[in-house]
Amino acid sequence: MKTFEFTLVLENIVELSNQMEDALFQAGCDDALLSFRNGIAYLEFDRDSENLELAIISAIQQVEQAGLSLSIKRVEPSDLVTSAEIARRLNRSKQSIQQLISGSRGKGDFPSPIAGVTAKTMLWSWQEVTAWFMGKGKLVDKSINEEARTLKQLNESLDARNNEAQFKNIQRITKLIKKRRPEFT
Repeated sequence: MKTFEFTLVLENIVELSNQMEDALFQAGCDDALLSFRNGIAYLEFDRDSENLELAIISAIQQVEQAGLSLSIKRVEPSDLVTSAEIARRLNRSKQSIQQLISGSRGKGDFPSPIAGVTAKTMLWSWQEVTAWFMGKGKLVDKSINEEARTLKQLNESLDARNNEAQFKNIQRITKLIKKRRPEFT
């Protein structure tokens, strides 16, 4: 067993109550701290489990079965990261990450940002970044990449579950893209 730290962001909660805290505790969330920040309710967990996925799924089930009609919006830490967050998570300097991004250090093959190319702040996929560091032999703890992949997949699954119409539209657009893509043989 290992202790995993993660946060479940709750959807559509306007205020916290003692009744909510009690119900969550009774549902098994005695390893979580219920908080409210900037109008967002969330639960910070320190959960013992065999792996991160089991820890998060059990927490989601307990929250949603607490009898309060609570719904999970997303799990944090997020897959979207800035260069500063990459440096913080990997315990590296911001300068070393910027050099990898710019290509002035290494082979110039750092993952491309997935958003913000035309904005002031660029965002990368944490899962892609950890996979790149593993491929370069600069990340020896493989569990970091496995956990990044798990978090990304769980959040994608929550997005699909929380917005079925959007998920169906994504499937429709994917089929259209496949139909129009030239096949190379």
